[in-house]
Amino acid sequence: MSKRRKHPAVPAACPCGSSASYAQCCGRLHRGEGQAATAEALMRSRFSAFAVGDEAYLLRSWAPETRPAAVDFDPAMRWEALEILGGSGGGPFHTAGAVEFRAHYRAHGRAGTLHEHSRFRRDDGAWVYADGDITP
Repeated sequence: MSKRRKHPAVPAACPCGSSASYAQCCGRLHRGEGQAATAEALMRSRFSAFAVGDEAYLLRSWAPETRPAAVDFDPAMRWEALEILGGSGGGPFHTAGAVEFRAHYRAHGRAGTLHEHSRFRRDDGAWVYADGDITP
């Protein structure tokens, strides 16, 4: 059974893979201090939110028509690394974009990978996750 994490963990290094600290990278977006400037930046911040268990940020950055009521985190799953494979659009002057990525995780002691093509759009000037296609 999955459980929601009530208090996100605060790592020193940012889970998104940047060389910045979590506090100065994705953590500031999670705290509501600014917005992601690009679709890729939103993708990275959402990966970090999964890694630290920040349900509020995930729901806030999800398009209303595809947003679930809640995000259940599996306590046995740890998101370990993000690999950006490519993308289109999603820049500071675009209204839509896509990001292809691999998210590496460990669950129940076994390594795994989620490969997805995610779609993003701007809502009232802010990037949101619309939906995605998982690739086997």
